[in-house]
Amino acid sequence: MPREWVAAALRRERAKAGLSLSELAKRAGIAKSTLSQLEAATGNPGIETLWALAVALGVPFSVLVESPAPAVTVIRAGEGPSMRAENSSYVGTLLSGGPTGVRRDLYHGAMEPGPARESDPHIPGSVEHLVISTGRLLAGPRDEPVELGPGDYMSYRGDVPHAYEALEPNTTFVMIMQHI
Repeated sequence: MPREWVAAALRRERAKAGLSLSELAKRAGIAKSTLSQLEAATGNPGIETLWALAVALGVPFSVLVESPAPAVTVIRAGEGPSMRAENSSYVGTLLSGGPTGVRRDLYHGAMEPGPARESDPHIPGSVEHLVISTGRLLAGPRDEPVELGPGDYMSYRGDVPHAYEALEPNTTFVMIMQHI
């Protein structure tokens, strides 16, 4: 656990709480100089000190010690966890799962002409967003499909039966699955 992680987390959480160094140190029962050193990444905190600070800030202990999320995430074409449909050429690659508190997933989809990808309703309140990258796609609720081309955007309820059908070879798209 690098000191820089803890220092950044302490500064961030103290600012969120609107507390001065003195006030947070007092609430945690530690010296102001100790807190100052921790926020400057020059102190070496023990678990008891960090626990007291977490309690004083009203955050889980893990918030102060977990590694920061990367500033940049890259998934190269052809990489990432992919799932294939059983009865069509649809391949969905998860690019980003929704973090805690955010109910959305981001996928890259690829299809070839052939049988449509029939999808049963997702959980209530689901909305799908599509942006076509290449090719042509017939997509949407089974009773209201829309033909889409490169650059076209569409959203529709995902909690009703819906389908995707590639109308041209090498059809690719980005899909955001939002769960309200």
